[in-house]
Amino acid sequence: MVRGARKAVAVGVAVAVACSVQQHLNFVPGPRHAAPVAAAAASMMMAPAAFADEIGDAAKKLGDASYSFAKEVDWNNGIFLQAPGKFQPLKALKAIDKMIEMGAAADPKLLKEAAEAHHKAIGSISGPNGVTSRADWDAVNAALGRVVASVPKAKVMAVYDSVKDITDSKVPAYMKSLVNGPDAEKAYQGFLEFKDVVAKNQVTTASAPAVVPSGDKIGVAAKALSDASYPFIKDIDWLSDIYLKPLPGKTAPETLKAIDKMIVMGAKMDGNLLKAAAEAHHKAIGSIDAKGVTSAADYEAVNAAIGRIVASVPKATVMDVYNSMAGVVDSTVTNNMFSKVNPLDAVAAAKGFYTFKDVVEASQR
Repeated sequence: MVRGARKAVAVGVAVAVACSVQQHLNFVPGPRHAAPVAAAAASMMMAPAAFADEIGDAAKKLGDASYSFAKEVDWNNGIFLQAPGKFQPLKALKAIDKMIEMGAAADPKLLKEAAEAHHKAIGSISGPNGVTSRADWDAVNAALGRVVASVPKAKVMAVYDSVKDITDSKVPAYMKSLVNGPDAEKAYQGFLEFKDVVAKNQVTTASAPAVVPSGDKIGVAAKALSDASYPFIKDIDWLSDIYLKPLPGKTAPETLKAIDKMIVMGAKMDGNLLKAAAEAHHKAIGSIDAKGVTSAADYEAVNAAIGRIVASVPKATVMDVYNSMAGVVDSTVTNNMFSKVNPLDAVAAAKGFYTFKDVVEASQR
């Protein structure tokens, strides 16, 4: 489903933004927008250990060239919630799917380190523009470079090409107009040098698919949940632009605190199960209909995969996400969303979910 897929990858989004810089004078990825949903990317490929220092050194040079630019960007600007061109949800979903595939191919250890680097960077954010410290800026860029290098070039370029297809040609020039032009150009040149170092250390072979559990209690519970909630899923308008709207009455820094809890949760997830979840989402995207609804079978597989990754995280970490989201989502949001579907279907889905979460909790480590 379109909204679920939007949550599926974090590092993939960062790469998409970074790749845009390669062709246009756009933004080098920043901590807040690079990993809203780190929990969704996964993989099994180990990249060569030799590139760690080389990419780290290159990230420092990139920092020298780009940090002035980074400080000029208003990372709290609501423009980052908008589509980068015409609103085309199904076409955008194809780009998101490529990000999911890339995330599933990345090294799980490096993904974890990238999520942790983003978490640390969020902790050092200061100033009206919401920029992180120079040290954390370098660390995030290094971590992202290592993640990208752990994925074959073809998968990285598939993200670049798909994002290019949904980005209006006027966007880069407009974004550049919001900052100091020479600083943007200096950052761009620094990025080109950085991406060459990453490419030099890039793997050439994709990782093996995840090992998907079967016959477990979560899988059985996922079927029951899916049977109870699929009518509700079909009621939802997955193609609506409401999912791009900011949360009412909340600032970007307030929302970022909740995102940070998600990043922490993602960093603690089992790498194989996270990869399996990404692969389940990829398959589900392949079966969506014209309304953005996936098949019943793929919906069940996604629910099972999500249940398993949640169970791989300590309860306290999961509850941190729940409580932080409760703090930023006003009751008017839930009431509005409820009003858009059949109430009986929504209630049945909620009951099914409560039973499912009990099974997940019983399996939690």
